[in-house]
Order: sequence, then C-alpha cells, then structure tokens
Amino acid sequence: MTRHDVIITDCEYGDINPIVFGYENCKKNHHFGPAVRQHYVIHFVASGFGKFIIEDKEYNLGPGELFIIPPYTQIYYEADSQKPWSYIWIGFSSTKIPFTLPDTLHCPEALGIFNAMKNCELFENGRSAYLCAKLWDLFALLLDNENHSSDYVDKALDCIHSEYMKELTVDSIAARLNLDRSYFTTLFTKKTGISPGKYLFNYRMSIAASLIKSSKASVSVVARSVGYTDIFNFSKMFKKHFGISPSEYAKQKN
Repeated sequence: MTRHDVIITDCEYGDINPIVFGYENCKKNHHFGPAVRQHYVIHFVASGFGKFIIEDKEYNLGPGELFIIPPYTQIYYEADSQKPWSYIWIGFSSTKIPFTLPDTLHCPEALGIFNAMKNCELFENGRSAYLCAKLWDLFALLLDNENHSSDYVDKALDCIHSEYMKELTVDSIAARLNLDRSYFTTLFTKKTGISPGKYLFNYRMSIAASLIKSSKASVSVVARSVGYTDIFNFSKMFKKHFGISPSEYAKQKN
C-alpha cells in the first residue's frame, strides 16, 4: 500500500477551506471506519474497485466515481479483495457549498482536476489557496455534470411515457442512454424519488387501470397495451398493485 499525505495549513478561508489532501494505492480489503469526520471529504476513484457505506446505504464503486463524506455522518469504506482501488482525496470545511452533494457521483472528467491537485506541493505559502481554486474547478464541473444527469432522467421519462406499451426494461433504457444500469438507477432515483423499475411499473398500472375504466377491451388486450405479453403475469402484477384482479376492477368501475 502506497499512501501520500500532503500537509495543509488551515488558512480559515470562509466558504471553502481545504484541510487535508492525499492519495493512496490501497491493499486488498484495506478499510477505514466505521468513523465520523468533522469536515467534508471527497474521494475520487482513479482505478480499481471498493465499497462505500454511509449510514444504511451501500455503494459499489469503480474508476471515475466519487464518494462524499459529509461532516458528522458515520461511514465505512473498503477496497476490493481482488482489484483494490486507488483514490485521491480532498478534505475541506465549508459554510456555503454551491449545491447539494450526493453520496456518490459518476464523473470521470474529474480525474484531471484531482491529478492537478497533486501540484499543490509545488507551493509553500499558496498551497491552501491553490487547492481552494481546484475545489471551485471541481464544483463547476460537478454542477455541469448535474445538469447532464437531469437531461438523462428527462429522456428516460420521455421514453417511458411514449413506449410503455413495448417490452421496455430498465436495462434497455439505460443502454439507449449509454449509461451503466446502476448509475442510471442512481440518477433516476435521486431526481424522482423512485427507482426507474418501480416508476415504469406504476406508470403501466395507471395506464392499464385507465384503459379498463374507459374501454371495453379484454384483459389480454389491456395487458398487451401496456407491455405485458403474459396475461397471467399482468393479472398478478395488477392485483399486487391494486389489491384486486383486472376483472374485479372492471366490475367496480362499471
């Protein structure tokens, strides 16, 4: 394991104040925590894999991803047993962050900024100021990345609303957006408060109920109209969602 910590002078800057910086090539299963920090720490995974646990949520992370430790929040993280990660971290205190930091982020473009942070050792008196500037560069990139993430979710919603009658799946939507399924699910859930699979299911059921209520179509026709090729599976899912079968629902609405 190779670890490098850089000494940072606490200059007590206002909004963003760098406190710690370093980078490490971890050994297999190297871990930290459970622990609580008094300041923010952002890790960028440069290579390899590991897991990050924050309170009751667990994330499996790889290259190009960041995990964020907020102040006074219990965390634990551990390098993979086969391909342990290497990461770069920056710790800072803050009275005003320009946006809400999530638990994790996918932003491979941030590698250049984190690598540039290593140049802070070239400075004697300006080390903290240099890192402060790089933090603002990082925030600018993440803000722009957040807008792109919102675009992905909007496109996914458009896809669901217009193609729910097809054999649409979370995998197929993620593939069309050229996104990893896990990352797509994280983006979608963050913006909508519900997973894409659950949203697609709920939307199909709402359309199915509307069709049963407003038309005389058979259950099999309604099932196909909302993307189900198996009528028995559709009936099972409908009853799970509404508490009654499609035929019973039709009788109630007539």
